[in-house]
Amino acid sequence: MDSIFFLEIVVSVLFMSMVAQTLSKHFKVPIIMFLLLEGILVGPEVLNFIDPSTFGDGLTAIVSLSVAVIVFDGGLHIDVKNIRTIQKTAFKLTTIGVLITFTGATLVTYFILDVDLKLAALFGALVAATGPTVITPLVRNIHVNHKVGKILEIEGVFNDAASVILAAFMFEWIVSQLNGFSAASFIIQRLIIGIVIGLVSGNILKRFLSSGSLVTDQTARFFTLTLVVFSYVLSELLGNESGILAVAVFGIVTGTSNIPHKNALKEFKSDLVMMMLSIIFILLAAMLKFEYIIGIGFKGIIVVLLLIFVVRPLAVFGSTANSRLRTNEKLFVSFIGPRGVVPASIATYFAIKLDAMNILGGQMLVGLVFLTVIITVIMTGTFARRVANLLGVIPMEILIIGGGEVGKILAERFEKRGENVVVVDNSEEKCQRLLKQGIRVVHGDAEDINVLKEAGIEKAKYVVATTDQDNTNLLVSQIAKSKFNLKEDQIVARVNNVENLHAFWDLSIRSMSPQMTTALVLDNMVGKPSMFSMCEVGEEGEILEVRVTNPKVAGKAIKELNLPENSLLLMIRRGEKSYIANGNLVLEYDDLVTVIGEDDAAREVADILYR
Repeated sequence: MDSIFFLEIVVSVLFMSMVAQTLSKHFKVPIIMFLLLEGILVGPEVLNFIDPSTFGDGLTAIVSLSVAVIVFDGGLHIDVKNIRTIQKTAFKLTTIGVLITFTGATLVTYFILDVDLKLAALFGALVAATGPTVITPLVRNIHVNHKVGKILEIEGVFNDAASVILAAFMFEWIVSQLNGFSAASFIIQRLIIGIVIGLVSGNILKRFLSSGSLVTDQTARFFTLTLVVFSYVLSELLGNESGILAVAVFGIVTGTSNIPHKNALKEFKSDLVMMMLSIIFILLAAMLKFEYIIGIGFKGIIVVLLLIFVVRPLAVFGSTANSRLRTNEKLFVSFIGPRGVVPASIATYFAIKLDAMNILGGQMLVGLVFLTVIITVIMTGTFARRVANLLGVIPMEILIIGGGEVGKILAERFEKRGENVVVVDNSEEKCQRLLKQGIRVVHGDAEDINVLKEAGIEKAKYVVATTDQDNTNLLVSQIAKSKFNLKEDQIVARVNNVENLHAFWDLSIRSMSPQMTTALVLDNMVGKPSMFSMCEVGEEGEILEVRVTNPKVAGKAIKELNLPENSLLLMIRRGEKSYIANGNLVLEYDDLVTVIGEDDAAREVADILYR
């Protein structure tokens, strides 16, 4: 290929990437949707501006390098210390979930399309992956709750690796008739190679970055990129198709480690990933031939729809049966199953090899995989935010300053409510205690603006200052107001010394004093025990205000609702009037209901009233 022509293509692809990024931000949908459409538009099937076949074997090298960096970046954003409570769920999704998806996709393809079982199994292996190239930017864009978001990100990173190894096994089964001991050896060997090389690479990087002051951000980025490529190539040389697992493990080891230059690596890799993602998605989409999809026909669409609405939910609910995920969270995870660049690139690679060996089915495989990618990406990108809002998995971002007993209890309660919580504290001991509870923490001085930024104050819905130092609570509250433009009703502070209350009130900071609050509660307990017992719901209880938006509830009397036994409706606010809740009171749309309940009862009532 002429070098100038090659550079023309690269410049064109980068320009299209900028256009796609602009459209993505404007319409608030994943960039991959636009990259996919652009690739098809400039490919041989439409404008014939870019023909990826002219790259020859170079295309495979470009795709391999890009996928390695993309998967490493996905692992880099996963900190195992902060996700201990969801490790088991994520592990089951990447093992049991993959096997259920593989089996379901294979059977659906075999019976509906009436293709060879081995080819159906190869397709089932390829679509077992839920690509991080789509999921990671998606969950960060719509800010789903931390637990669900991290489960989806971990699943995407590891599913790619599991899917590639499984697909490689199926491909070898087709072309070389693997069976018995050789089949088991194939899988185990690649798992061991990928995991070992990933762990060793991660430890090498940790040692290098911690070696001294001579390592700059630039040196760290260059060395990391070199080591990522080296790890991928070495793993592929020792066991083909094990490279993705190696860089996934490498990324997670790095993301979990507390090492210098980590933020510099994340920023650099994010920019690099966006460029590589744009290049490979546009080039792969340009390779698509309409005849591949037309040849599959309407039955192919049925296969994809069954994958989305039957196989994916079975895989999610089957692998999370005993997890702490709520039903609405499981439903959201079930809906988020887009396929990305890995199945598209591997399918293209296998199709070329099958055609070279005169084995039928390569074109059908490419067509079906691309059809799956197109439908799942467009459906997920278009409806993810609406589904998240409908299922209530977009929580508030709450930043708690202080990991003492008050901050800890508050964080646990917010986490149980499903909110996204981050605690900032300068005590390593307190941070470790919170980490063991599965609560995200940032170790550092809350009076440092950079520490607050790292904790996510720029997107926080509320900042709650709970330290035992009034000066710290006051300063953090002022920073939140003046530097990050949080409103008065978004900041709450604890005042340890009653004499300092006026300093907070003068700055219009909502605050409370533990001493004064205790005195008021004790006052209520003396001579008025019934009033206090009504408000005391215990450590596990909640009092919530819920808006009636469920059309099935509006127009019904309270006594007609099947509410949990350990819950109680206290008051109904309708416009400017308030009503004491009684069994005969008929609820109306947009009523504001005060609910009290033990354990999860209040949340269950909220789910009934709010849709």
